[in-house]
Amino acid sequence: MIDGFKIGHHTADTQGWLTGTTLVLATHGAVGGVDVRGGGPGTRETDLLDPTTLVQLVDAVVLTGGSAYGLAAADGVMSGLEQRQVGFAVGPEAEQVVPIVPAGVIFDLGRGGVFGHRPTAEFGARALDAATADDPDTGTVGAGTGALCGGLKGGFGYAQTVLPDGTSVAAAVVVNANGSAVDPRTGRLWADRRGRLGTPNEDERAALAAARANAGPGLATTIGVVLTDTTVTKAQAQKIAAVSHDGMARAISPLHSMSDGDTVFCLASARRPADSDPVTALRRFNDLLAGAADVFTEACLNAIVTADSRAGFPSYTALAPSALRSRL
Repeated sequence: MIDGFKIGHHTADTQGWLTGTTLVLATHGAVGGVDVRGGGPGTRETDLLDPTTLVQLVDAVVLTGGSAYGLAAADGVMSGLEQRQVGFAVGPEAEQVVPIVPAGVIFDLGRGGVFGHRPTAEFGARALDAATADDPDTGTVGAGTGALCGGLKGGFGYAQTVLPDGTSVAAAVVVNANGSAVDPRTGRLWADRRGRLGTPNEDERAALAAARANAGPGLATTIGVVLTDTTVTKAQAQKIAAVSHDGMARAISPLHSMSDGDTVFCLASARRPADSDPVTALRRFNDLLAGAADVFTEACLNAIVTADSRAGFPSYTALAPSALRSRL
């Protein structure tokens, strides 16, 4: 996990439930940005990430199921952080803080069988308690529990890399899209840009095509957080979030429909200093933009490949087992 961050999940997948919440915690605050592209977003506290606003540091980002109802999960995170005296200071006493907790939701209502089973403040509190600096569990966990993607089971994915200058960049992504992760001509995953998976056989391609055909239109949304340990401004964080949508577009097609609320956050922990030379700084920032898009694609791939079939929704690995040269 990148220095300065922790991730925690709370998963609800017992009878009647198929949803959950994922928390990305900035252990000492992080500069934040956001870019919303989908036509049906469900978000909280995104306006304060604008570079012109007062607050400079974000304490956590919540990714959650439950559509707009699921935004309640952020209340539990705020309460937990308040108890830890973490947040934007609004008074002279240590406990006088307002935790800064933006959030984004996916649509997964009713996928477990009961429409009213959705994340609450308790989900956020439990995700906060579960937050760890270890690499997170992926697949059918947390906010990815009820995720779908083009008729297949979606999920939560994570990927990270180190750029040539030593900067770390990662993406934590919930893939839940109306579009498909599968190339209909070959059955391969769009996100497998390095060819680490094989090509499904004819029967598997037919099964994948049938799953896509049976999906039908629906409400969706892919959401994620790009993380880095370098120092950036709020405007630069916003740009990183924007370019990360390029990585989403490499993994899912079509994208950003009126029924998708696709939203990407960026958090920068400032563990590494900014470069003082403007020419070098520009080159390195461009490298960071490219790296953010690449790692977002990798996280989408990880989400699809590690997801398990649930509640009658088949996973890619269940329908195309011969494609698995390796499990990412």
